[in-house]
Amino acid sequence: MSVLSDHIEDFIKELMTEEDGTAELQRNELAQRFQCAPSQINYVLTTRFSPNRGYITQSRRGGGGYIRVIRLNVDKCAYISQIIEQNLRQGINMRQAGELIEGFVQTGVINGNMKNMLLAAVSDKALTGAGEQKDELRSSILKEALTSVLLKED
Repeated sequence: MSVLSDHIEDFIKELMTEEDGTAELQRNELAQRFQCAPSQINYVLTTRFSPNRGYITQSRRGGGGYIRVIRLNVDKCAYISQIIEQNLRQGINMRQAGELIEGFVQTGVINGNMKNMLLAAVSDKALTGAGEQKDELRSSILKEALTSVLLKED
């Protein structure tokens, strides 16, 4: 199922215009195009186009309804500071960390190599010895990595 989700995500990103970073689509048309249930489209929109990943989705219901996906134009320092304040004050699990890291790539905060390095550093396998403190340690590692990105920006 994730392969289908990847295809839907890629298609939506291709629809986004360079000028304003938006795409308007209709859930049913997209579901027909990919021969899936509309709920699959909802799944992709909520998991792949969230604010943590640098996107906002808006929808209007009804016959002429649409879904608008908007890529956020974020200032790196403000974005990183907000993520640290809102998401890394406490421990986070691996799924949450993965979503944040993917959002950093999509917003241009980090590149693909840094993504892979961060994912490895905060993986459950790397934090095996941390026991019950694993989520707190994961959060701390991400905070330090993001702080170093901020310092590099200055």
